[in-house]
Amino acid sequence: MCFSMIHGMIRNRLLRRRLSIRKRVVGTKERPRLCVRRSGKNTYALLVDDSRSKVITSVSSLTKGLADVKGTKTVVAKEVGKAVALKAKELGISTVVFDRGGYRYHGRVKSLADGAREGGLKF
Repeated sequence: MCFSMIHGMIRNRLLRRRLSIRKRVVGTKERPRLCVRRSGKNTYALLVDDSRSKVITSVSSLTKGLADVKGTKTVVAKEVGKAVALKAKELGISTVVFDRGGYRYHGRVKSLADGAREGGLKF
C-alpha cells in the first residue's frame, strides 16, 4: 500500500467518527458547541450555535496572546482552552457541549477540554 492510500483510509475513518458525533452533539444559543480542530502545528477552538449556523467566537494557537506561549503543543492547547473559556464568560456563556471533532479524547483534545474547565466552562 502506498502512503496516499493509507492516508485516505485514515481520513475516511476520521470523517465517519466526526459525522457520528455530530448526529448527537448539537449546540444552541444558550449552550453552544465547543468544537475542536487540530492541525500539525496548531489547535483551534470554536463556539458554534447550530440553530443559527453561526460561529459565536473562536480562538486558536495563532491568536495574538497565545502565539507567544512556549512549550509543547499540549501546553499550548491548554492555554487555548483557557482563552476560549474567558471569551465565553465575556459573552455570558457558562455551559457548552463538547465536540471532539472525531479525534480521540487524549493529548491536545483532552488538554484543551481541561483548560476550558479550569477557565470556568461546564460541559
